[in-house]
Amino acid sequence: RWPRATGPRGSHCRACGQQCGTQPKLCDYRCVWCQQTVHDECMQSSLRNEECTFGEFRDLIIPPYYLSAVNQMRKDKRTDYEKIVPYCRKHWIPIIVLVNTRSGNNMGEILLGEFKILLNPVQVFDLSKIAPAKALQLCTLLPCNAVRVLVCGGDGTVGWVLDAIDEMKIKGQERFIPQVAILPLGTGNDLSNTLGWGAGYAGEVPVEQILRNVMEADGIKLDRWKVQVTNKGYYNLRKPKVFTMNNYFSIGPDALMALNFHAHREKTPSLFSSRIINKAVYFFYGTKDCLVQECKDLNKKVELELDGERIELPNLEGIIVLNIGYWGGGCRLWEGMGDEPYPLARHDDGLLEVVGVYGSFHCAQIQVKLANPVRLGQAHTVRLILKSSKMPMQVDGEPWAQGPCTVTITHKTHALMLYHSAEQTDDDASSA
Repeated sequence: RWPRATGPRGSHCRACGQQCGTQPKLCDYRCVWCQQTVHDECMQSSLRNEECTFGEFRDLIIPPYYLSAVNQMRKDKRTDYEKIVPYCRKHWIPIIVLVNTRSGNNMGEILLGEFKILLNPVQVFDLSKIAPAKALQLCTLLPCNAVRVLVCGGDGTVGWVLDAIDEMKIKGQERFIPQVAILPLGTGNDLSNTLGWGAGYAGEVPVEQILRNVMEADGIKLDRWKVQVTNKGYYNLRKPKVFTMNNYFSIGPDALMALNFHAHREKTPSLFSSRIINKAVYFFYGTKDCLVQECKDLNKKVELELDGERIELPNLEGIIVLNIGYWGGGCRLWEGMGDEPYPLARHDDGLLEVVGVYGSFHCAQIQVKLANPVRLGQAHTVRLILKSSKMPMQVDGEPWAQGPCTVTITHKTHALMLYHSAEQTDDDASSA
């Protein structure tokens, strides 16, 4: 519990109150749980046998005496655990941290180490080594309806974790379902942005503040949707493709840009090493589509039904179906310029917002608030029929080229999420 360690700058001895870490060498002691430091002489005299309080994050930490290791595996595999004591601390909200170490230009690796220092290492998981479904089984050893999960990764990682939580529901483990917070890694994380966690984290906020934000966050629900794509002309011999949508579905220029970007990245992955290059490639394909207009006359190729009602389409190039407030890396698409009335949009009301765009240039205008989208309506069920030719489609940023088909979007389930108020972070930062 008390290894030798030089305390962080400005730390003071728990016993005498004097500053620690004043010598240019490894000195003093630091508790691995509460992070408090003590001088050599203070440790010898009074503190070695004193009970640890677990510090500021006591309500998030799984104490070392709560779990016992069972089924010890090889070093490269995770150990399983069993509960050995009933831990009933009042207001205990244990956290499980799931880190995608492949996200965010090595930021995931840094966060993995920092969270293991502040918390019990058994509650911090590397998703490159263990799947979310396996990691989330720890929830079944913790108090019902109390666990919070922090997902460190992009929107795709969040979707992966939410799929694993849906599997828990199928197994009859609903009382152990956790609430999910997000620490966004990478760029353009629209789901994270919608829930108040920002679009991308690059180390600007201390990890301690992130844990405080998770403790203070409010629970909300997020609609999740089933997207079923049924191909035409195969006498029902082909199984429909089924996706789960958290953010949005689209057909048209934005899906085409995503498809071209992914194809380019697969050919030369070493080129896509920075945010600037990624944005430049997106800009190139967006500019190209403005000139070529590969998705023109979409209204002649598709039929759109909202809750069974056929919608007459203007001369569009794209249709976007929204579940959340943000789209395209931070654009409030349904809101547009905000200069005209529009129906309220929520991510927990069982309704989807459907908009049309005239092309790539129109998308760019909307993103800088110089134009409004074509609001086609809101619906509980969206049906889109692609009658001819092949068109680019995407679900939550995963693009593909699709031939004639019927796309049906229906409500699937709710996810329990955590919403963070940005004002709270600003207040904390200003008072620090």
